[in-house]
Amino acid sequence: MDESRREREIRRYETILESLDDAVYAVRPDGTIAYVNDRYAEMKGVSREELIGTHIYDWVTEEAAEKAKRVRREIEAGDRETGAVEYEFLTADGDRFPVEMRFNRLVEGRIGDEQGDDASELDRVGVIRDVSDRKRREEALREQNERLEEFASIVSHDLRNPLSVAQGQLVLAREKCDSEHLDHVARSHERMSALIDDLLTLARGGEGVDGPERVPLRELVEECWAGVETADATLRIETDRAVRADRSRLRQLFENLLRNSVEHAGDDVTVTVGDCDGGFYVADDGPGIPANDRETVFQPGYTTIDDGTGFGLEIVEAVADAHGWEVVLTESKDGGARFEFTGVGVLG
Repeated sequence: MDESRREREIRRYETILESLDDAVYAVRPDGTIAYVNDRYAEMKGVSREELIGTHIYDWVTEEAAEKAKRVRREIEAGDRETGAVEYEFLTADGDRFPVEMRFNRLVEGRIGDEQGDDASELDRVGVIRDVSDRKRREEALREQNERLEEFASIVSHDLRNPLSVAQGQLVLAREKCDSEHLDHVARSHERMSALIDDLLTLARGGEGVDGPERVPLRELVEECWAGVETADATLRIETDRAVRADRSRLRQLFENLLRNSVEHAGDDVTVTVGDCDGGFYVADDGPGIPANDRETVFQPGYTTIDDGTGFGLEIVEAVADAHGWEVVLTESKDGGARFEFTGVGVLG
C-alpha cells in the first residue's frame, strides 16, 4: 500500500473511532499509551496530550490493574481470545464509576503520527463503556425482586394462615347448621385462595426462565387438562411439536389458558391446541372476546365472570415474555378466542 493510501486509511479509521460513544485506547508493548480517542480523554478528565506516552496503569486503581493483568495472562495462555473486565473507572479527579472494558492483544499494529511516534508498534487495543445506567437498572431490579419476594412471603404466610382458620371455622359452622349463607362464605374462601395462588405465581415468576428444556406439547397439555376442572369440555391436540421452554412455567401458561376457556366459554367448550408459524396456539369455540377488549385482556384484574381473579391472562403474558415469545389474541375459526404464541424455540 503506498504512503498516501495508508494515511487515508488511517484517517478514516480515526474518524470512525472519534465518532464512538465508547472510550478507545491503544497500548505499546511497554505499557505506554499510544492512542486514545476524545471519549477516553473526556471520561478520564484530562487532555489526550497528558495521556499519550504515560503508562496505562498510572491511570487506574490497583484492583482494576490486577483484573486486567489476570485476563491478559489468560489470553497469552490461549485460554481466551479476547478480554472482558468490569471495574471502577478512575478519573483524574478521583471520581469512580462502573465500566466494562473489552480488549484484544495484537500480533502487530501501527498507528499514524497524530498522537505519537509514526509507525509505532502496538501491543493491545481496548474499548471501555460506561455502564452506570445498566448498573442502576440492575440494582433497581434487584431491589424490586427483593420486595416481590417479601410480598410473596407475606401472602403465603400472613394471608394463608387466617384463611385456613376461617375455612376450619366454616367446617365447624356447617356441623351446627345448614344455611345458604355458608355456601357464599365457602365460595368467598375459594376465591381468596385462588387470588393468593395467582398473586404468588406473579410475584415469584421473575423476569427470566430457569433451565429451559425440550418439552413435548401434547404430553404437557394432557397433564394440564387432567389438573383443571373441565366439566363437559373437550380437548383437541393437533400438534406433535416439542418446544424449548421452562416446563414449570409453560405449565402455568397452559393451565391458565385451559381454565380460562372453560370458565368463560362454557362447560361444553371445545379447546384446541395446535401449530402455527413459529409456535403454537390455544383456541376455543366459545363466544370469543370483543375486538375492542383484546388489548386489555392481559391487564391485571380483567375478567368477565364474578368469581374470576383477573390475573390468569396476566400470568400467561408474563410466562410468554419471560421466554421472549410474542402472544397475540385473535378470533378462532369457530368465533371463539385464539391465543397465538410466536418466536418460540420449536424443536420438532
